[in-house]
Amino acid sequence: MMQHDPRLRAAARAIYDACYPSDEWSELSFSEAEKYATVQYRQAVDGARAARDCFALTSEQLLLPVA
Repeated sequence: MMQHDPRLRAAARAIYDACYPSDEWSELSFSEAEKYATVQYRQAVDGARAARDCFALTSEQLLLPVA
């Protein structure tokens, strides 16, 4: 699924890298965490999906005609 949505994957990577910036936080890189579907990876994906939904709602609101 993530492989088919490059923007969602990029958002998940950005969240993962921000939350787990070094080996102290996670021993795996984003690609490795993705390969093994770690809990950290799944949390980053959930965060990216939540952010996508928030941005979609904002965009829809901005597209409404001004009265």
